Amino acid sequence: LKAEVDGLDAGDADLAERHETAKAALAEAEAALTAARETATAAERGRAATQARHEALAMGLRRKDGTGALLEAKERLAGLLGPAAELLTVTPGHETALAAAFGTAADALAVTDPASAADALRLLRKQDGGRAALLVAGTPQEPATVGDSGGADGHPCAADLVRGPADLMPAVRRLLRGIVVVGTLEDAEELVVARPELTAVTAEGDLLGAHFAHGGSAGAPSLLEVQASVDEAAAELEELAVRCAESAEAQRLAAERRKECAALVEELGERRRAAEREKSQVAQQLGRLAGQARGAAGEAERSVAAAARAQEALDAALREVEELAERLAVAEEMPVEEEPDTSVRDRLAADGANARQTEMEARLQVRTHEERVKGLAGRADSLDRAARAEREARARAEQRRLRLRHEAAVAEAVASGARQLLAHVAVSLSRAEAERAAAEAVKARREEELAAARTHGRDLKAELDKLTDSVHRGEVLGAEKRLRIEQLETRALEELGVEPTVLVTEYGPDQLVPPSPPAEGEQLPEDPEHPRNQPRPFVRAEQEKRLKAAERAYQQLGKVNPLALEEFAALEERHKFLSEQLDDLKKTRADLLQVVKEVDERVEQVFTEAYRDTAREFEGVFSRLFPGGEGRLVLTDPDNMLTTGVDVEARPPGKKVKRLSLLSGGERSLTAVALLVSIFKARPSPFYVMDEVEAALDDTNLQRLIRIMQELQETSQLIVITHQKRTMEVADALYGVSMQGDGVSKVISQRLR
Repeated sequence: LKAEVDGLDAGDADLAERHETAKAALAEAEAALTAARETATAAERGRAATQARHEALAMGLRRKDGTGALLEAKERLAGLLGPAAELLTVTPGHETALAAAFGTAADALAVTDPASAADALRLLRKQDGGRAALLVAGTPQEPATVGDSGGADGHPCAADLVRGPADLMPAVRRLLRGIVVVGTLEDAEELVVARPELTAVTAEGDLLGAHFAHGGSAGAPSLLEVQASVDEAAAELEELAVRCAESAEAQRLAAERRKECAALVEELGERRRAAEREKSQVAQQLGRLAGQARGAAGEAERSVAAAARAQEALDAALREVEELAERLAVAEEMPVEEEPDTSVRDRLAADGANARQTEMEARLQVRTHEERVKGLAGRADSLDRAARAEREARARAEQRRLRLRHEAAVAEAVASGARQLLAHVAVSLSRAEAERAAAEAVKARREEELAAARTHGRDLKAELDKLTDSVHRGEVLGAEKRLRIEQLETRALEELGVEPTVLVTEYGPDQLVPPSPPAEGEQLPEDPEHPRNQPRPFVRAEQEKRLKAAERAYQQLGKVNPLALEEFAALEERHKFLSEQLDDLKKTRADLLQVVKEVDERVEQVFTEAYRDTAREFEGVFSRLFPGGEGRLVLTDPDNMLTTGVDVEARPPGKKVKRLSLLSGGERSLTAVALLVSIFKARPSPFYVMDEVEAALDDTNLQRLIRIMQELQETSQLIVITHQKRTMEVADALYGVSMQGDGVSKVISQRLR
């Protein structure tokens, strides 16, 4: 069992190690799943951005001039091959230069022969569809001239940078004859001075010849450039689609791996818990067996002691045998003397007989001891076996005795408990019988007493109800009297203005009533002793009559306000205060109206100046972002500058739209940027923060925006959040945030200038 426990410990350690390994694998799988999700999200975001750019560029290929009219009528024109930009492929990096070299032919349509070109021109004239450039295929190959191939002074020929159908290439070479692609305008100047017969075109689209030059700031991209951008975006879109699919597959595999690792962690955890339970059970069993082993060890010690005692007895017997053998040898080695005479001989014979007898006895004794030793050895073995049997029997007997003793003790306890319970039950029963009899007697007596008490209680209850009613009536009457007295005292104070004690003392029923004043038109007797002039005893009915008459006379006088003067003074003072406050309010209102007028005038002045400056700057910025286009700001209500709105009118080159919603995403973005830059220029600020304002712009428009940013950079600081490489190239410092393997973000900075 100890070995089994050790094995379980080793297995538990192995399971723990595997469980930790599985948990680490689960954490790695979750990290891989998170990374796969982030990669898939980034790839999907990039694919969406590229898709939007591809769609925007594709919209730029939709021409609304004569080229568009011819494309719409392609089914009626048998010789129309399609846009030349779609049929020709330009070496990457030279799109702008080749667009300048082609000129108007960069936006041309390819036709099979001059007859098809003439049919197309007739159709445009008939439908008044505008003008279009046509590139005629099938032109015979002309002899090579200077500049047709190989370039000059290490600069490539423009025709060598274009690939396309074989029947269209002669026309391309004819158009690009004598044109060489150079890096900068200085290189073009050197080449034209050295080789006047050649025309140089720079990478930025400036064309310089001995008799003609064309260039300047970047204009609208040609179809050739747009088509190259569309092809590049399509290739990038395909690559991103593959990356999205790979990311989705990696995410699916990571999710499956995480699911497997989670299942393995759960399985190993369950197995580990099962091993813990098994280990606990084996440990309990090992404890029980350890107790049994300690009992067996004690029994073995007792057996060893018994064997030692038997061995001591055997050694004593052997020592006795050896002593007898020595005595026998001594007897045999004793010398025999010659018999001098018969007596001596007889004595010697007797001694010899005695010696033989002694020898015989010794031999018998030795044999006896040998037999005794053998018997003792056998007895020792039998005793050993008997001891073992006895020990086993004693152990069994002891177990049986203990069991019987335990059972006897349990039985005795049960019997004793039963006897005690029976005795207790008997005593309780007899006691309960006695208590029941006594309780019944008490119950009968109590019922009689209860009946008598109930009868007496009913009598007392009836008497109590009578007394309660009487007391209640007395309390009600007393409360009514007290309320009446309080009302009379209150009335005396309110109506007469006399304290109740003074009223009772001076005007009580025990006092004589003084003569009443004469009524209107009544003449009092002049005799003081006349009963009319004498006080009279108090008669309630008479005095009530006098009171009613006095009340009627008092009511005829009307109400008198004793506080009228005080109220008038207070109202007069309040009227004065309110008049002063009203004057202050009128003055304050006039001041506020004047301030509002001044603020409105100032706001109108500031807004007008800001609007004019912004409108002026907007026209310039818009014309720079949209060469050939027109843009301006228009007030919705010019007569009211405080409530007027501002409309943005934008017309990119080649379009006639009145609403910004009809513009493409890039055009709307450029229009918004033009408005912001106009505000920046009209009212400069110390710094500006721009967040991916050029995300939807192509390279040409991005270059225009970068030039404007560089102009703003001269007077302000710009903080631009961008993913465009060209924008980063013109920055003074770059700051990037990246995430390390431990999930902690890290800021990386690089100063470029």
